[in-house]
Amino acid sequence: MIFSISQNMPQDLPGFYYDAEKNRYFPNKPRIPGSSSFSNASPSQNNPLSSSLQATKLCPKTRVPASKLLHLRELNGNAFSYDRGRHSFVEEFHKLHASKLVVWRYGATDENLLRNIRYSALEQTQIDVQTLEGQMETEVLLVGSMDGSLSLLKVGSERHFDYGITHIPDRVWPSTKGDAESDETPPYVSRPAAAPLHMPSRISSIRLCEKQSFSTNNYDSKFQCSLITTLGSETYGGFVYILNLLEPVDFTSRLDRRLHAVATFNHTIWTADYSFNTAQAAIGTDIGVALVNVERGATKWVCRSKSDVLAVQFDQTGNIVLCGLRNGAIVTVDVRENQERMFSRLTKLKIPYSSSGRSSQKRWFEIKGLISPSHTIHMPSSISSLVSLQSYDQYFLASSMDGSMKLYDHRLTKRGAVQSYGGHVNSHTRIQLGVDQSERFVMSGGEDCYLRLWSIKSGKMLFGEKFSDSVLTNICWRRAQSTLGKEGEIRQNHNCRAWLASEEGLFHMHWS
Repeated sequence: MIFSISQNMPQDLPGFYYDAEKNRYFPNKPRIPGSSSFSNASPSQNNPLSSSLQATKLCPKTRVPASKLLHLRELNGNAFSYDRGRHSFVEEFHKLHASKLVVWRYGATDENLLRNIRYSALEQTQIDVQTLEGQMETEVLLVGSMDGSLSLLKVGSERHFDYGITHIPDRVWPSTKGDAESDETPPYVSRPAAAPLHMPSRISSIRLCEKQSFSTNNYDSKFQCSLITTLGSETYGGFVYILNLLEPVDFTSRLDRRLHAVATFNHTIWTADYSFNTAQAAIGTDIGVALVNVERGATKWVCRSKSDVLAVQFDQTGNIVLCGLRNGAIVTVDVRENQERMFSRLTKLKIPYSSSGRSSQKRWFEIKGLISPSHTIHMPSSISSLVSLQSYDQYFLASSMDGSMKLYDHRLTKRGAVQSYGGHVNSHTRIQLGVDQSERFVMSGGEDCYLRLWSIKSGKMLFGEKFSDSVLTNICWRRAQSTLGKEGEIRQNHNCRAWLASEEGLFHMHWS
């Protein structure tokens, strides 16, 4: 069957959207409250560097001053009008604090060791650690490096540990002493004395095997395992590993006894994602996407493509996988049915592309699998990152390697992006997007070595500064901590903290 995005679409009806596969109209559900109307990227986005500089200069004007914000709340309550718009006090309060980041860089007592650390993957979690005082819950960072080394870093409030190398934090933003509004002391990071575990090739992704849902009643912040993939090399293909985190960790021992390979591929593994509901991992490779059952190690291909799959993301059910391709397409794959018999059906899609400023043309690309052509999206360049939102399950963020960064709705993909985010700078680098657990903000590094933070709803840039000499490619927001309320109810405290990593080293970011 042949599909083309150039087919004539049925007439738009106000309040409804058309599903081409079901050949009928469905009512629109409300968009994310406060989000802008559907819009295309402005002409300034054709020049990412120019757009980023302009957005950075305008950043202080995108928020209500603190004194004015408090005054408006006293007069109008939680909702008020300001600068030709209707605003929420809570949302503006969070934006105000998010624009005043404090960033710390972690050095080491051994500078030669620090120079050899080139991070390629990063995750944060809580695990049980065996210490001299007994077993205790500890925050740790699971970090992978470009040379294939895998390390477990201990995070704590003590400056000196009984073992290992302590990374001392040094504030890099704000650069002027006294400009920081938060005097909170950052955590210290310790690298255990045990040698890191070396993989056959570069570590391409680290994912915690967790349930990605904020409506769940499972408040346990500890995870039983972690999914780890390696890129592959001329000698070895890519590997898929599971790291056991269920048993208490002894930092004086190596990690190799906890690590076991569940699958191997004679292909490059670019990325991976994990579905808690199905206990399966989606593996993005240079020839398509494979599903791996992490319990049995069984592997099946669900998508075959001649274009590399650089980003994958499960939906909340685990039945649908978003795939971001090198040719700029984002395709939706249904992984519920037996895929092997489906490969006899070849789906052809047309994607638009521009060449040397000429008018948009179309070319074919072939892809095998249960693809939904009506939900296919085309970005101007290779897909860099995909993030599905949990609070609004039909929405997802996508970035491409031309600096484009957009928010999409699965139900309305033919109408373009719901929101666009200006100022992102990228031309060829795989840079991860990071969304905080409250899903108010999205953050990303850029090829100009800036860190930028946007409001997901409004699309406005709230922060844009440079404090690193290398691209911040990896972002990991610290996970919410659970506390017991006055009446015994469990509450989730969403942290305004994140860990950042680049070839230069490790950074910690927070605001008060």
